[in-house]
Amino acid sequence: MVDYIVTIGREPGSGGHEIGTKLAQRLGISFYDKEIINIASRDSGLEKEFFEKADENYGHSLFGGLFGMRNSLVDEVYAGYYLSNENFFKIQSDVIRDLAQKKSAVFVGRCADYVLKDHPRCFNIYITAELPDRVKRMAAIHNVDEDKALKIVEKMDKKRAEYYNFFSNRRWGAAKSYHLCVNSSALGIDNTVDVVADCIHKRFK
Repeated sequence: MVDYIVTIGREPGSGGHEIGTKLAQRLGISFYDKEIINIASRDSGLEKEFFEKADENYGHSLFGGLFGMRNSLVDEVYAGYYLSNENFFKIQSDVIRDLAQKKSAVFVGRCADYVLKDHPRCFNIYITAELPDRVKRMAAIHNVDEDKALKIVEKMDKKRAEYYNFFSNRRWGAAKSYHLCVNSSALGIDNTVDVVADCIHKRFK
């Protein structure tokens, strides 16, 4: 039986990926972020680039016009089949649910908290951070100046919110969607990992 599942939603530049990686190492369980794309591509037989284009982090979304209006979705044609963004999301979601049934794991992003809403032992976390810290982290990640990093953060904020709000019918970053919300600027990355790990041990002891 799977002991528990941890999902992490995060603001761009908040250190959510690093926190998830260290948390999984601390707990001795599996970690999934972009690995979901690779597995979905392998299992479906579709090229990885299609999943990357439909992913919450991709720079040029397949979603056109007013995001959230279903008639504005742009469909991809692949091997003679019409595949909408909802189809790509469903394939990824099936991968997440399948993995969650097999072993304990940390899932970062991709609406995993919503996808696994019916899982009996799931702990949902949201990581935020102060804007200056987010900008500095993104500048370092992308090797750009802070003005450019700010634009990246703003663009990713918009896209990630649109992705989550559309597929989950919830509001991205709303506290009631999660069991625990943490500001990594207040504690730092390693202390945030400590706090989250402690909460998980108490929740599932």
